[in-house]
Amino acid sequence: MTEEIKKCGYVAIIGRPNTGKSTLLNAILGQKISITSRKAQTTRHRILGIKTQNDYQAIYVDTPGLHLANKKALNQALNKIANSTIHDVDVVIFLVDAKKWNVEDDQVLTALARCTVPVVLAINKVDKIKDKAALLPLIESLSRKREFAAVIPLSARNNDNIELIEDAIRGLLPESHGFYSSEQVTDRTERFLGAELIREKLMRMLGEELPYSLAVEIEKFEVTEKITNISAIIWVEREGQKAIVIGKQGEMLKKIGTSAREDMEKMFDCHVYLKLWVKVKEGWTNDARALKSLIYKDEQ
Repeated sequence: MTEEIKKCGYVAIIGRPNTGKSTLLNAILGQKISITSRKAQTTRHRILGIKTQNDYQAIYVDTPGLHLANKKALNQALNKIANSTIHDVDVVIFLVDAKKWNVEDDQVLTALARCTVPVVLAINKVDKIKDKAALLPLIESLSRKREFAAVIPLSARNNDNIELIEDAIRGLLPESHGFYSSEQVTDRTERFLGAELIREKLMRMLGEELPYSLAVEIEKFEVTEKITNISAIIWVEREGQKAIVIGKQGEMLKKIGTSAREDMEKMFDCHVYLKLWVKVKEGWTNDARALKSLIYKDEQ
């Protein structure tokens, strides 16, 4: 019950692309609500993950990675979301990759210089460090970057030290009643989550460049007693990209649809009929109006 909650607040998960922000959110929640892949720009929206535990409620905000290369309207929109989130929360988790610190991490650190709330440094992917003796010097070195409320090494993929970061967050949350029902795990609709699952499959199954020219729009999301009927458009920028997404004799599109449907059935706990189309909208990634109409209706 939310009236039993004594501490509650918003927690932003901030970092450069590919540090594992969405993986960390899913690990904290114990279920998947934010899509993951090894490619940058996987997360394009603010995703709320709500964790209610005993007498506190932490509302985690998964954000797009901050980009240096922000000339396109899409990248500018991603940076706007990430930067604005820093100033709208009660606690920030700054997630970095234990294997490498680069100039984009410095960019995030510069953005955090204006942050007035506690910042927890989470050093992810420590399972990839073969020489464990190198961990302590690494932690000490990163700890000197700024004053952190806590410094926690972890592996989001392996669920290592997830409880430690949750304990740290609990201690930093302000006193407040709960904002959401204790049963709720996200503020996003099934319609939104369905579109994201399709985009995840596109990110994972296609080449390095093509996923950044893709968007998914749900045209129909109809729930009946026996089945959920979903129709979605995959938007690309060029005819050649459309051919790649469809694949030879439609095999790639079928593979993407099957994988997305199977995940939807697990997430929604029902049978799903999924129909996909691929359409062309030239230059949408660098068109602010197209971005707003296709994927950022709620972010402007």
